[in-house]
Amino acid sequence: MSKSQKWKLEWSFYLDTDGRRKYNDLCRRCIHSCKQSFRAEIVRCPCYISKRSRVDR
Repeated sequence: MSKSQKWKLEWSFYLDTDGRRKYNDLCRRCIHSCKQSFRAEIVRCPCYISKRSRVDR
């Protein structure tokens, strides 16, 4: 198996129909390296803090 085939298998969960990597909308602009695929449904992300979340002080 060539390197490109291994890469494609490894990234197949992230590849869109056009063959480009695509991340979840919440992860797209995130600076952290824990990016998730557009196919995944994000239940909880430790690095994401919504601006609409309520902070009790």
